[in-house]
Amino acid sequence: MNLLDLIISPAYAAEGINADPSALSQLIPLVLLFVVMYFLLIRPQQKRAKAHKALLGALKAGDEIVTNGGIVGTVKSVDESFATVEIASGVVVKVQKQGINQKMPKGSTKS
Repeated sequence: MNLLDLIISPAYAAEGINADPSALSQLIPLVLLFVVMYFLLIRPQQKRAKAHKALLGALKAGDEIVTNGGIVGTVKSVDESFATVEIASGVVVKVQKQGINQKMPKGSTKS
């Protein structure tokens, strides 16, 4: 018996306990965690990205939009990657289509 055994008692494995759990039982919590993360994080983000892509694809002149910066305006023209937006009478800005956040109902900018 050495001095360390007096301070920290040695641990002995019990005979009835399986010391080496199967690989399947170790893999199940990891798989469950991935499934939960998929349904809580990945899938909703993919749905939002798909809806945003559809919004940008359907964008046309006359649509009233809100940019990511919160600027509200009316689309005057749309090309491949940019949209020209009128934010006030005579004030026209060019924004990236990816910077458009949502489409507003008609008449929203007039009120």
